[in-house]
Amino acid sequence: MYGALDLGTNNCRLLLARPSRRGFRVVDAFSRIIRLGEGVSQSGRLSEIAMGRTLEALKVCAGKIERHGVARTRMVATQACRIASNGQDFIDTVKDRFGLEIEVLTPESEARLAVAGCATLIDPGADYVLVFDIGGGSSEIIWLDLTRMGARRHGQGRIDVNEAIVAWTSLPVGVVTLSERFDGRTVTPESFAAMSAVVGDLLAPFEAQHKFRERSADRNIHMLGTSGTVTTIAGIMLDLPRYDRNKVDGIWLQVPDIDAVSARLLAKSYEERIAEPCIGRERADLVLAGCAILDAILRMWPSQRLRVADRGLREGILTTLMIEDGVWRSGRRRRGGVRRDFRKVTP
Repeated sequence: MYGALDLGTNNCRLLLARPSRRGFRVVDAFSRIIRLGEGVSQSGRLSEIAMGRTLEALKVCAGKIERHGVARTRMVATQACRIASNGQDFIDTVKDRFGLEIEVLTPESEARLAVAGCATLIDPGADYVLVFDIGGGSSEIIWLDLTRMGARRHGQGRIDVNEAIVAWTSLPVGVVTLSERFDGRTVTPESFAAMSAVVGDLLAPFEAQHKFRERSADRNIHMLGTSGTVTTIAGIMLDLPRYDRNKVDGIWLQVPDIDAVSARLLAKSYEERIAEPCIGRERADLVLAGCAILDAILRMWPSQRLRVADRGLREGILTTLMIEDGVWRSGRRRRGGVRRDFRKVTP
């Protein structure tokens, strides 16, 4: 049994799984919005209230890990714990209280794990792929050049995403930090444009250095988004009565449809956004900040195709751990690569 815990700025997520011929089967999962990074961008510290919420969630995670007898686990924390002056103190408290050893990821490790988690959704026929993860406190941007892999990208094995990564950056802005700065409850067209401009300014040096707009011109490219922002947009576009991961993960979106959903949300009040079944109260003040970040990405690198990934760090961690252990080595390696099988099994 393997486990992956992702302690983010906004969410605490746990995934427990067993290897299978199709990749891995989920045994148990947990996700809770904890907003650990609430106010960190202003105070520089994790607040007592936010840490209290997070400890309650981690208590549940520790119980699940112990109950299932997980043999190998990797637990990681991201931007909130990276930048908070008391981030390491909080990590130490978690270890003392629950025995959970959480490592604070570097931005590069976070970017690479995000790509590993959604690698099977990459179109091997593309020349370039832009993977992005809009988080609570940071946003990761990763460019893949599949042409470097030659004919191997059309083979039956996994795409070696580490080999295909040619550039990455981590922006110090996410849905929590941006919504706090611009008041995510009362977003106007002017404040939306201002949020997008802030992100565009952060993206500009990366583009100036690598010139991906020029390099990808007239080439077959697509985007792959792994974040609550893109899954929410997909759920709204599909007019789902409630969010359904099986209908969202892997879906292709057209950019004009994304723009239409963003405009629709921008026209709604905070209470009207709460009433959206794929948003709810916990995300109603964050969703437009995410849309603004996505808007900046699409303005910097125009693309017509965007694939939605309801997967990310946890899946990347599990996949990496199982590969390290040789789970799919030699005769046991299945065709088509590692995929997540969401059918639950009895532990």
